[in-house]
Amino acid sequence: MRYAALVSGGVDSAVALHQVARQAPGQVRAYYLKIWLEEELSFLGSCPWEEDLHHARAVCASAGVPLEVVPLQEEYYQRVVSYTLDELRAGRTPSPDIFCNQRIKFGAFFDALRGEADRIVTGHYARVSRDEGGGPARLAMAPDPVKDQTYFLSHLSQEQLSRAEFPLGTLTKAQVRERAAELNLSNRDRPDSQGICFLGKIRYSDFVRHYLGEQEGPIVEHETGRELGRHRGAWFFTVGQRQGLGLGNGPWYVTDRNIETNLVRVSHAERVLHQTRETFEVGAVHALADPPRGWVGSGSLQLKLRHGPDLIPCRLEPSARGFRVTMDRADRGVAPGQFAVFYDPPECLGSAMILPREDLP
Repeated sequence: MRYAALVSGGVDSAVALHQVARQAPGQVRAYYLKIWLEEELSFLGSCPWEEDLHHARAVCASAGVPLEVVPLQEEYYQRVVSYTLDELRAGRTPSPDIFCNQRIKFGAFFDALRGEADRIVTGHYARVSRDEGGGPARLAMAPDPVKDQTYFLSHLSQEQLSRAEFPLGTLTKAQVRERAAELNLSNRDRPDSQGICFLGKIRYSDFVRHYLGEQEGPIVEHETGRELGRHRGAWFFTVGQRQGLGLGNGPWYVTDRNIETNLVRVSHAERVLHQTRETFEVGAVHALADPPRGWVGSGSLQLKLRHGPDLIPCRLEPSARGFRVTMDRADRGVAPGQFAVFYDPPECLGSAMILPREDLP
């Protein structure tokens, strides 16, 4: 078995590399993916790729594994960045990290290997099991509910999942830090990366402003239509957002936005519960192993609306546009364009994009 380990300069991928190098000595090569935004938008902020590559080289040297830098700038732009911009222009909230995994790490990168590896190793907190009898590979949550990253892996194809290797799948973040200290890795105390996969330390608002610009528009109270303030572009906001509104006497939450009219609606925390939703529709469901018709009527079905530990019991039924999802409790952050990820814990079943409401102008 030949392994291609993706290293980012962070502690998770470093420990994953050491784990697999110990298990399969001489069968592992490491790769650092160089993406276009790190240089294209360097003027917007601190771009850490040189520091990342320094740490990646150090951990590969300590593991005795050769490192290769793979340039995928064009592929990132075409498959992830352009999707993100298109979703923003359409008034939806993109989920670029989901497509970064599906289209780049387990897509374009594997294609670039040209058959030189059988498994792709990453530092994701998730578990994959394979049926030796020829059944489908299955994805399961990691024991660390805060770090579990199955949400971001929920759109992989069955072929991609079958060749994925997650050495950290049974570990917690604390255990990974302990292992990094035992190995005396140069990045053992490095903080976790935050934000979207391709931005590094570039602020998301700066990225949006660079490509979509600014356009002043009103912020109105959802219940009354009263104008409360002004904003610099509806595409900067998402449903459920609290920060960045610049309104007094808060907290205020975004309940809706309209890109065509450049309108942002908000509700005060005292009234936002009236704008929460228990039901929404999704489009085509991407199933990792079993078809979604088997999920209908399931009493154990749960979902995540975003990355994190929160699982919400739900029910699924067919609808004209795909499926209707009914949650056991309402949520104020049901944003069109984002993904609902379905679980029969601990298994991750698949995902589907949330559709816009039909009852809003």
